[in-house]
This record gives sequence, C-alpha cells and structure tokens, in this order.
Amino acid sequence: MKGKSVFQRMAAMPHIVWMIMFIVAPMLFVLYFAFTDTEGNFSFANITSLSEYSNVFILSIAFALIATVVCLVIGYPLAYFMAKSSPRMQKILMVLIMLPMWCNLLIRTYALMALLDNGGLINSFLESIGADKWHIVGSDFGVILGMVYDFLPYMVLPIFTVMSKLDKRYIEAAADLGCSSLQTMTKVIMPLSVSGVISGITMVFVPSISTFYISQKLGAGKIDLIGDTIERLFQNTSTYNIGAAISLIMMILIIVSVAIMNRFSDDDGGIII
Repeated sequence: MKGKSVFQRMAAMPHIVWMIMFIVAPMLFVLYFAFTDTEGNFSFANITSLSEYSNVFILSIAFALIATVVCLVIGYPLAYFMAKSSPRMQKILMVLIMLPMWCNLLIRTYALMALLDNGGLINSFLESIGADKWHIVGSDFGVILGMVYDFLPYMVLPIFTVMSKLDKRYIEAAADLGCSSLQTMTKVIMPLSVSGVISGITMVFVPSISTFYISQKLGAGKIDLIGDTIERLFQNTSTYNIGAAISLIMMILIIVSVAIMNRFSDDDGGIII
C-alpha cells in the first residue's frame, strides 16, 4: 500500500506542477497587481476605480445572458431531438455539431465575417437581387450572433449527455399514469435534465462574458466588452494594474459560475437536492 501511495503521488506531480505554474501563479500575479499601484505600493485605488467601467460590465453581462438564453432555446430542443434519434442519426448530428469546433475560434469568426460583412456573401446576394443589405457586422446583434454561433455546441453537448442517460422507465411510467407528451416533458424530462442545463449555461456564459475577439471583429471595434477593456488596459503599463483589477472581478465571476454548476451537478450527472 505504501509503494502504491508513493506511485500515486509521483503520477500526480506533473499535474500539480502544471497547475501551480499556469493556474495558481497567474492568479497570484493578477491578485498582486490588482492591489498595488504602478510603483508596487499596496493600494485599493484600482478596485475603487472600477465604477468607471460599470457600463462595460453591464453590457458584457447583458450580452452574455442574451447569448446564453438563445443557446438554451436552440440547444435544448436540439439535444432532445438527438437523444430521441437513432444511434446512426445521433452520430451524424454529433459530427455536424462538433465539426465547427475542429476549427480555431479565429477562423470561425473570420468565416462569419465573410458571410455577414457589408461586402460579404449574404449582402452580395441581397444586392444582386435588389434587396437592402443587412448591416450586421458592427451591431449588437452581430456580436451576440457570433457568441451563439461559437458557443452553441457547449450548450447542446452537456444537455444531450444527460438526456441520453435518462432512465426510459421514468418516461414509460409517466405515460402509464396518463401524462401527455407535454406533461412528460415538463414534469419528467426537464427536471431530470437540469444538471445538463446548468452545465450548458455555465459553459456558454463564462466564455461569452470574457470574449474579446468576437466583439472586436463582429462589433467592428464599436462595442467595448470586458475582454476588450482588459486587453486594452494591459497593453499600457500605466493602466496595467486596473486591468488586473478587472481581471480579478472576472475570475470571481467565473469561480461563482463554476461553483453554481458544481452545486447542481453530482458525479453521475444527477441533481443534488
């Protein structure tokens, strides 16, 4: 037992070193710069100055919430359809959902720009038939559309995983007790799939609220979100500490989101009461 315990500790060492170097250390650096000034003196000035960026926080949270809700509205029925499909159809749909994720987010965003830009494929077609152009790039709708397009698979996959593991005997019992299809959905399937919904919401909300490349490209530089603000502040040494303070708030939001996800999900994908 002793030798096995030593082997287990040695096997865990690379992971522990990785976590210290690339997770713990960066978080400590952010914490240090958030509570110091440009000369390295302890200060709360960076935290108190965050009120100047309240509009950015509100806009980022609003965009992330809208994108998350849209992903849920689209993703839940899609996940349900996949769970009810045959194994062959499930494989086909899984490939179609995963296929865009095989490309880098940068490439996917540029591809969306090629479709939606004023001189893109869609507007070129509309112009050829004499219709008005859709000015999507540079608008709020364009940024939210980019979030939905890039992060929708993160909503579908956890919900599908939970639904595919549901015990069919519950559904059969609901039918035997006289439940309609709608009642079975609302009283059986939805409550049992809450853990997947919570996981999907977290996995979409967290990257949506912290994104910056989508807002830069599909927002055409007109929309400033938290990620854009952090990038801009870190590029200037005089505002480096304020950028660290905003990053600290982002870290707290992410930790809270993950804690909520863990609160509602157990190891078996069920619901903790």
